[in-house]
Amino acid sequence: MKDQIIKAGVIGWPIDHSLSPRLHGYWLNRFNIKGSYEAIGVDEDSLQLFLEKLPINGYSGLNVTIPHKESVMQHLHSISSQARRIGAVNTIIVNNKGQLAGSNTDGFGFIENLKQGNSEFNATKGPAVVLGAGGAARAIVVALIDKGAPSIKLINRTRARAEELALDIGGPIQVLDWQDRNDILEDASLLVNTTTLGMNGKPPLDISLDGLAAEALVTDIVYAPLETALLKSARARGNGAVDGIGMLLHQARPGFAAWFGVEPEVTDDLRNYVLAGIGG
Repeated sequence: MKDQIIKAGVIGWPIDHSLSPRLHGYWLNRFNIKGSYEAIGVDEDSLQLFLEKLPINGYSGLNVTIPHKESVMQHLHSISSQARRIGAVNTIIVNNKGQLAGSNTDGFGFIENLKQGNSEFNATKGPAVVLGAGGAARAIVVALIDKGAPSIKLINRTRARAEELALDIGGPIQVLDWQDRNDILEDASLLVNTTTLGMNGKPPLDISLDGLAAEALVTDIVYAPLETALLKSARARGNGAVDGIGMLLHQARPGFAAWFGVEPEVTDDLRNYVLAGIGG
């Protein structure tokens, strides 16, 4: 057993775009671990059988990406409370009884990225403005509430989706109209873009930062391009700005540690290595 290769991977459909094998492969090489991490294409019809065979096939666990983050939950033996609140699982650990435990590390990755990118980050400083109401927004809102954010102003192009998020999660969430996005920044200590606006091939994010306090922090979970127009605007007016690649890197840490028994770090060398794989 000691000589067995430790197996992990990421499942999704399609899966060719995933940067996770590059990321985990870097750590496996860095720590000289006898292990493998592969991208596995699994469609919805094959999901249940694939998960049932996971322990038999020798996997220590998986990452889960689109479109399985929600549907995978019905096939797991246990789910963390945070993942239940978010309504999605992105990490599976196979325990020593062959049972599958699901968690969601996206919020952890978001917070750790902010802490690494801006040492003064503190969620309790003031209100956060979150743009978007998709899966990433759900994880980020839960993480900010858990870290003590006094209030969250949630804005989405489709208001009903933001209201659904607020109802599901609860807590100090105020839903506002998309057209008011420029007018509600005055007391914000944090501005987060979780939408695809500003991503390569997508429409730009149309927002003015004129009302944002100079000490507020701005972050964009988009990482292609790494320096979005939002981050450029923030830096130009003196705001702290944190790019989105670190969220991807940090969210991978808990799974890697559980599967391979080593606590990895997010370094500049890792960032550059993973970024080199974008579009490559």
